Parts: sequence; structure tokens; C-alpha cells
Amino acid sequence: MATLRLFASIREIAGTNSLEVDANNVGDAITEACARYGDDFAALVPSCRIWVNGNPAELTDSVTSQDEIALLPPVSGGSLNHDSLNAPHTGLHIAILSLHTSPLAQPGTGDSGGMNVYIREVASALAHRGATCTVYVRKWDPELVNELELEQGVHIVHIEAGEYELEKEELYGIVDLFADGVMKDLQNRKPIDIIHANYWLSGIVGHKLKHELNIPLVTTFHTLGETKKNSGFPEPTERLRAENEIIGCSDVIVANSANEQEQLCHLYDANIDRVEIVPLGVEQALFSPGNPNAAKDALGLPNEPILLFIGRLQSLKGADVAISTLQAMDHANATLIIVGGASGQEGSYYESEIRDLANNLPVRKKVVFIPPQPHHILSSYYRAADIVIVPSRSESFGLVALEAAACGVPVIASSVGGLQNLVEDGKTGLLIKGWNPAEYAQAVNYLLSNPFKSTEIAMNAVEKAQAYTWGQTAGRLQELYQSVLSKTLVECR
Repeated sequence: MATLRLFASIREIAGTNSLEVDANNVGDAITEACARYGDDFAALVPSCRIWVNGNPAELTDSVTSQDEIALLPPVSGGSLNHDSLNAPHTGLHIAILSLHTSPLAQPGTGDSGGMNVYIREVASALAHRGATCTVYVRKWDPELVNELELEQGVHIVHIEAGEYELEKEELYGIVDLFADGVMKDLQNRKPIDIIHANYWLSGIVGHKLKHELNIPLVTTFHTLGETKKNSGFPEPTERLRAENEIIGCSDVIVANSANEQEQLCHLYDANIDRVEIVPLGVEQALFSPGNPNAAKDALGLPNEPILLFIGRLQSLKGADVAISTLQAMDHANATLIIVGGASGQEGSYYESEIRDLANNLPVRKKVVFIPPQPHHILSSYYRAADIVIVPSRSESFGLVALEAAACGVPVIASSVGGLQNLVEDGKTGLLIKGWNPAEYAQAVNYLLSNPFKSTEIAMNAVEKAQAYTWGQTAGRLQELYQSVLSKTLVECR
């Protein structure tokens, strides 16, 4: 029998979080649930997202006894009394700019990461509140359609701008082409109310569109050039100059954490009255505690300490630190799982270096490289792990740490950026200053040898993670959009 999992308000109506159903397809499973739980349940079903094993599904999709069907009400992580479910539907039209990476791309591949998840989930949650989101992405493949509807109220538009296979470092040269393409497309749509730019490249485009259209500009940087420079990763002068200009003209700058807000004010002299903290969310329906032994069995992992690293294979994310931590651990039998991919020449060099590092480990300590995974599979890797290590050298928020917390897995993270705000040292995880593998190994050894402390941290982390939902993120953004619409546009400094 297939399992029907229920979340948020529809779970409250049913009075249970799951139901075993004897059904051949998704529609039959939902029909059986509607018959059991009544009219209020049935009335909410049409507004729900339907997933099978973590992937969007249709009513006609077949299911087996091994499948898990999920019904997600309009705002994930909400409840009947949750403020986001009672939020006003404003009907705003938001142009979301994401020049260099697409919400359709698999996180962990190329330049895809937390920003992809952010745009996809925020746009979806805003659409559930009645907004229309048109997401503009550079067309990186000639086979891509010009436009597609991700879901009702969310449209992805691919803009022709430059050669298809450009490296990220080459995109600065095509921002004007991209801006012109967006401008041309907007002329054939209903008027937009807000421009929301993501990353500095899109910020340049947003800056130009603001002045041409006389429309408020909201900017989320996701990473900052000055912060990366201070972490030992030089950034081009055009980025630093552009970021200053964008900050000076943005009507609202969205910081993912208090730490990022401080960096914006300290490093860029941003006006703190225009820097608003809006944390990211986590998809509670997918990232939740589970049976670690069952997860290990399902993934074919050994029944021994599992250390997990998830992220792009680049020095900034610190996979090398994770491998060296494994080497320094007391446990003779341990496995490090690295889930992620590399991009460009620099990424290829780095991947080669860390694979050499892994090959020189003691024979009983193993590193397993796994390509980027979709969320429904990624959650199994989290559940299979004893510890998730996040040794980033720079991090504006720390989505991996939040997803791990939601799955009830202790996190050991570097004490940088948004990780300092997200991880409460000693309570919801452990923070390490610097990147000395011996110190990370000491922390790993401590948690592995103290199961009660490890469990306490995991339980605290789950509780804290429940406060982070994409519905809340979208709700706060919606408040900011409404606020800037009632104000005079900021003039460039």
C-alpha cells in the first residue's frame, strides 16, 4: 500500500500525518482520503501541491506500495492558525532577476546552489499568496523554451544574451544585453510593481530597469564581493564597484542574516534603514527527521560513522577541510560522503586536488563522491549522516546547515557569516573558528562519543528549524514590497 503524507493545515483537518492507501494512482489515493476525512479536507485538496517521492506529480501518475505521496497546502510548514495562511493576496507582479542561474537547475551543479532553491521556493510561496512572479534567466542552452510556467503564478522566461556556454566570469560583459531583453519582454506583459534582483550581476540589470521604468528595486546579494575578498578570495573590481552602486540605489536590500546586514553596513556603508533581514526557509515536507539506519540501508551505506558534506566543489565551501577532518578523526572506520559538483576550470582543478587528498587517506577511511541530488534523495543522505560538516570559508546564510537541522542531524560548521546566526554553538550545533582540521575532528569525536549530547543538539536543531519556512520568507518579502510601494524611490547616492 502506498503512503499518503499530509502536512500543515490539511494534516490538522485529517488529524493524522499519514495514511496507508490501496491505490494504483495518485488520484485514487486522494479520493480515498477525501472519503475518509470529509468535505473540509476535499475542499483544500485543489490548492495543494502534490508530490510523489519528492517530485511534482499528476493525479494520473501511477503509484506502488513503495511510493510516498505528499499533499502540501499553499504555504509549506504552515498551520490553520499560521499568519501566512491568512495573509492578504495582493496581486503584485514581481519581476525576479536571476541572470546567472536558474531555479530549474539542479543545486550543486555548475553555479547552482542555495540561490536556486531560494528563487524557486520564494516565487512559489509568493504565488500562493496571489502574486504573479516572472523570473528572468539568461538562456544558457539553445534547446530551452523561451517561457514556461513552473506553476500557476510563476513563469520562467529565458532571455537571449550572449553565447550560450559562457563562464560565470564572462557574464559581466552581457548584462546590458540581458537588461534589454528583459525590458523588451516586459513591454508585452501586465505592468510590474517590483523588481527583485538576485546577485550582483542581476543587481546591475535591476538598477538599469529601475531608472527606465521608475519602479522600486529590491536586491538580495546572496554573497558579497567584499566579504569574499576578506576571506582570501579576490573579486574583480567591477563587482565591488557595481555592488556599491546597487546598494546606493536599492529601495530595499535583503540580508539573509544579521551578520550579512552588519557586513553590508560596515563594508559598503549601506543605510541600515534600508537593509532588512529576511531569513531563508526550509521545505519541512521534505526535510524532516527519519530513521538513520533505514536511510543508510536504502543508500547502500555502511553501518559506521557517516560524515556528510553537501555543496559545490570549490575552495570557498571547504570540502578539503572535510576530507582532512576525516583523516584526523579518532575512528578508524568512518566514511565521508561528499555530495556536489564542480564548475569551470577552477572547479575542475579543485576537484582533482580533493580527490588526490581522498586517495591518500588510510585504507579504512573512505570518501565517497556523489553527484548533486534532487531534494527528495538529498534528504535521505541527511538522515543517514551522523554529522553534517559545513566548513565554508564564507557563507551568507547556510542553507545546508538549516536542512540538516530540519532532518535532526548535528551540524559542525565554521564560525563565519550567517552560520554564526543560524547555529547556536553547543545547543543546535558546534561552531569552529578557522579551518584547522584537527579542531573539526575534535568536535566530530566529541559528538560521536557522546550520543546523549548529540541527540540533545539534534532535537534542539529540529525545534529551531521549524521556525524557518518559505511561507514566512515570502510573507516578510511581501511586507517589504508593500512598504516600498508607498515610498518615494531612493535616488542613487
